[in-house]
Amino acid sequence: MSRNIRLYILQFFLTVIFLFLMYRLWQLQIVNGSKYAEDYELKITRTVREGNTRGIIYDCNGEVLAYNELVFTVTMIDNGDYSSNRERQLSLNSMLYRVITRLAVHHEQVNNELKIVQGASGGIREPEAASYEEPEIVEADWSAYFDGLNGAAVIYDAAANRYTIYNQELAQTRRPPCSTFKIVSSLIALENGIIEPEASVHTWSGEIFWNENWNQDMDFRDAFRTSCVWYFREVIDETGTETVQEALDALGYGNCDISDWEGRLNTNNSNRALTGFWIESSLKISPKEQAEVMERIFGTDAIYAEETQHELKEVMLVTEGSGDGLCIYGKTGMGKAEGIVVDAWFTGFAERGEGNLYYCVYLGRTDGMNVSSAGAREIALRLLADY
Repeated sequence: MSRNIRLYILQFFLTVIFLFLMYRLWQLQIVNGSKYAEDYELKITRTVREGNTRGIIYDCNGEVLAYNELVFTVTMIDNGDYSSNRERQLSLNSMLYRVITRLAVHHEQVNNELKIVQGASGGIREPEAASYEEPEIVEADWSAYFDGLNGAAVIYDAAANRYTIYNQELAQTRRPPCSTFKIVSSLIALENGIIEPEASVHTWSGEIFWNENWNQDMDFRDAFRTSCVWYFREVIDETGTETVQEALDALGYGNCDISDWEGRLNTNNSNRALTGFWIESSLKISPKEQAEVMERIFGTDAIYAEETQHELKEVMLVTEGSGDGLCIYGKTGMGKAEGIVVDAWFTGFAERGEGNLYYCVYLGRTDGMNVSSAGAREIALRLLADY
């Protein structure tokens, strides 16, 4: 047998072996891949069934001698790769908030072994050394400021660890945040580089809007001060659902529901440029939660960049320090349903020598009376001046 024939035979057998191996690999990866994956999952996952616990044991006088308390441990290991400590804190805050929220849904309690504490406003942080104290809640009669309007007011005094609340039930009721959400959408966009204040111009589409101030190219500062909806609609779309959802979860912003991203639930406006999940739609927050969120953004435990806080303070400034020593920052918001104002807001914070005040004033539908965000703003300024 010649040498060439032997080489051809060897080449033939090697080709057959290669084709056989490729066939087996195709079977393993493509044809039976899911089955092998399930078998692997079954091998590494084990279900342990616990027997029933004993009942409560009483003595002859009906006093409890022994009872059951089911306990489980949640351990989280941080293996993330972060570009900065701020990014790490945002990521961990978001994860911890989701864990605690899930536990709360199932009526579980978190004890100190979790090695985190919840601040007075609800913000989650690592403990330093001091134990956490529940904030004092004081109910106030501020009806004279509202003059018959259906509304609520919340002032959180961080230094005193005290909430002063008017109309507690309404203060705990969640409503759409409307344009007050521009504080948070700006925060998210600034933190993620979506908005660069010095290069933030968006081009006007040419569509004529009811607010004449919106019918032009806008930069961030002008858009915030004129509460330009089309500008922030574009900012939100550029930021994206995933980033927005993570940021809202980390902030604990009301129900954190952005499911109606397009704003189709808004019955007062069908123009996509002028609506979104924050305007009479899926996202809702209570007046008390608004004040809490302000403390999480601007408080001493805030994890956001100083540059971001500075930019927000610049556009939120309402009154600079006057004779009363108050420097007030805030944002209005107003929403309608079928042409009737049903939500009017003014929320923000006030700087003073004794420590910041975080506040929110809300006005709901009041038939026969003028309900407006300007009215909410006026009430808030008077409350803060008299506080």
